[in-house]
Amino acid sequence: MKNRRIVDEVEDVRRAVEMAQLGARMQMLEAETRLSREKLLKIYKEVRGVSPPKGMLPFSTDWFMTWQPNVHSSLFMGYYRFFERRVGLTGLDAIVKAYHLYLDQIEIGKVEPVLSLTRAWTLVRFFDADLLQLARCRDCGGHFVAHAHDPTRNYVCGLCNMPSRAGKTRRAAVGKVREREPVTL
Repeated sequence: MKNRRIVDEVEDVRRAVEMAQLGARMQMLEAETRLSREKLLKIYKEVRGVSPPKGMLPFSTDWFMTWQPNVHSSLFMGYYRFFERRVGLTGLDAIVKAYHLYLDQIEIGKVEPVLSLTRAWTLVRFFDADLLQLARCRDCGGHFVAHAHDPTRNYVCGLCNMPSRAGKTRRAAVGKVREREPVTL
């Protein structure tokens, strides 16, 4: 019995370290392990070199509906569903594996990640609570995050019907201004 507790604690420490490396918030570490808050704080500080951020977790499904977060969230959910349905992983294991694949894909595309591990974890919880669903785009056939119980028969994703301001961030605008400035010697 004592050996089992030791093995369980070692597994919780391993999970906490991996979640901290991926930038998880303390609330996620507390929910997904049986370690004390003090141990989790020590692990977080050792792994990240700083104290964990304070504040509330995301609590609204609306963030996942905006154009860029929706595309990133939909990509993550595709990976998560694969691990859940095809590989048989569940819970945190499926979330972490799917998040690693999401980060790999984002790195290949040389795009900044929009979805944090904590947001990905929250996204899965919203799906489990039947607040969100995947809707199939009638144009491309892809599956995208949508509000649960919304009609999806004629759903068109944000990639097929891109908003006029999509991709026009301040950073992109600043980069364009710098490109146009004349070079003086």
